[in-house]
Amino acid sequence: MRLWQGKSRGGVFGYRFFIFLITHAGIRFAYFFLLFVVIHFIPFAPLATRWNWYYYRKIQRYGMLKTIGMLYLNYYRFGQVLIDKMAVRMGKQSCYQYEFENYDAFLKLLNGNTGVIMIGAHVGNWEIGGSFFGEYAKKINIVMLDAEVRKIKQALEENLGHFEYKIIPLSEQHFEHIYKIKEALDNKEYVCFQGDRKVSDKMSCTFDFLGKPATFPKGPFYLAVKFKTPVVFYFSMREKGMKYRFKFFIAGDALPGRAARPEEALLRQYIRTLESVLRQYPEQWFNYYKFWNE
Repeated sequence: MRLWQGKSRGGVFGYRFFIFLITHAGIRFAYFFLLFVVIHFIPFAPLATRWNWYYYRKIQRYGMLKTIGMLYLNYYRFGQVLIDKMAVRMGKQSCYQYEFENYDAFLKLLNGNTGVIMIGAHVGNWEIGGSFFGEYAKKINIVMLDAEVRKIKQALEENLGHFEYKIIPLSEQHFEHIYKIKEALDNKEYVCFQGDRKVSDKMSCTFDFLGKPATFPKGPFYLAVKFKTPVVFYFSMREKGMKYRFKFFIAGDALPGRAARPEEALLRQYIRTLESVLRQYPEQWFNYYKFWNE
């Protein structure tokens, strides 16, 4: 399986352009303009389109016509997610509706006497929730590859101001991020990972995912077990209109003594949870590279 290289879809110019549209023409006009951008994007991003096509044909097992429709819808939804992320950062939260699942249990963990590890995926609009955590956002630490965030984060901050949450850059060659993660958890803060992209073969394992083998990183789950930290699987999914549903799944106990390899038991919980989310929101899978091991 190809390793994730740490660069997401959407360049700096695209972010700046849509910030301009949202500012001067509004969110809905940005959505309207996006209808035409998607038509251009499909043929000019051949690798992304290839693996997106594979996802709908081979994984979701859709017919030809439905796959074509879902391909367009997926890119359109991805564009909406980026627009929404920028709009909320610009102070337009009131334009959206929100619903929460298992929110009380989630807040109970955040208010507990330990740090918390939150694990999401590149589905839905994971980052948009940071704008609604209020004072909690100041204790959020997001672990990601530096290449994933540097230029786009700079472009967003130039136009929208600084982020409330903190970034812990991930490095394969050095281990400073481990110490920063441990420090954040010791300070009863929240450390956030994306659990669906491996960057190294050394800390990964392969499991069945939506019917075919795929490789996932073990690092976040290993750290949760090692540091005996509560774990939440968190997804923020876009629904019809301008509405988001925040889903919080409290992971079951997978500490040493409860399983031969407790980090893998925890990873299996995550995979089953992610599968359930994608069955409900198949159009919001935003991993545009060879994910499955075929």
